[in-house]
Amino acid sequence: MNDSTIFLFKNGKAIEYLNKNNSKQNPSKIQIEENIQKVTVGNQNEAILTIEGNVFAKGININPKNPNEFINISLLIEDTNDRTIKDIVSGESSIYLLTSNQNAYGIGSNYSCQLGFDSEIFEETEKPILMMKNVSKIFSGNSSKYVFLLNSNQELFGCGYNYDGQLGLGESRKDEKEIQKLTKIQNIPKGKIIDIQSGFNHSIMMIENQNENENPKRKLYSCGDYHCNGLGKNEKTYEFTEIKSSLFENDNILEISCGFDFTSILTSNSKLIGFGGNYHGQLGTGDIKNHFIPIQIELPKLRFNENISNYHISCGNSNSFLYYSPSFSNLEEDLIKLFRRKEFCDISFKTKNGEIIKAHKLILKYRLNQNENQIEKLQEIISKKLN
Repeated sequence: MNDSTIFLFKNGKAIEYLNKNNSKQNPSKIQIEENIQKVTVGNQNEAILTIEGNVFAKGININPKNPNEFINISLLIEDTNDRTIKDIVSGESSIYLLTSNQNAYGIGSNYSCQLGFDSEIFEETEKPILMMKNVSKIFSGNSSKYVFLLNSNQELFGCGYNYDGQLGLGESRKDEKEIQKLTKIQNIPKGKIIDIQSGFNHSIMMIENQNENENPKRKLYSCGDYHCNGLGKNEKTYEFTEIKSSLFENDNILEISCGFDFTSILTSNSKLIGFGGNYHGQLGTGDIKNHFIPIQIELPKLRFNENISNYHISCGNSNSFLYYSPSFSNLEEDLIKLFRRKEFCDISFKTKNGEIIKAHKLILKYRLNQNENQIEKLQEIISKKLN
């Protein structure tokens, strides 16, 4: 998201969006009938990914003739066999597409080489251009003029704006302010790259160790400039180096998100931790002081005492959202629907071991201890009741 756009949904479809730059504050209608899978927003663009694999986007660098009109940019990919999109990521003024064939495309501005081409020759494009093949994930940020691409071998590549070393290429490349071509990033800490979040001049990487003798443990690493200290440490670093804090060293980190010059972290112990610029109150600390070391932020009372894993943090340029998104499976959704029917709660069932159990108790048992026998039994129950 950014500071100006809020999307409104109904029954899985985008119905309108609100742009704060519109002084009348009137929501604008969206004529997209397909079901929404993901929305991503940069400072100068908005994009919607549908379940059908199409991407509808708008922006001055996407559709200059009518920047407020959503157009299907996936249909602009020249290879007609590569038009099914499985993920989208917005940079500050560029949109990146990951196809079902694991190909990465970029569209929009390239003035900092964020599309992987010499910006003096190739300033921008209104059509998606192929950046790299065999890509598993794309990472950027709504304030970022640079991008990371991760291939299926866990090799990381980056290009674009590198004025403060935010690409993590090391001191030997610190004088290269713009990296024109996708370049492999060396000296990455060992482990599986889970996520990379980017601000304007800093990057945060989440890595999970793969030691079979230990429970998975996630650590955070950062590089770039410490302006307002979105890095989580008091020195500029040109390579990804670990962020250490007693606030999260014993927690499992669930999510990270970066704004322009600040960072927010959500942990499994129901902690929201932030550091960096806070001059607009974007960290949620209740003040407008910058916080140069990680600080724990008081969480609002969670709905229904739900697990923190159902909550997500999303940072804009200078604002933040903590939002609730229950991760129900289709089976659980059916269970909840049935549970709301009073007559269902009074029905008894006999389990395989002969135990008589009430339907609502069976649902509770399933949610507390999921196993194949219970799932099969509940699927049988659901199918009979729904028929």
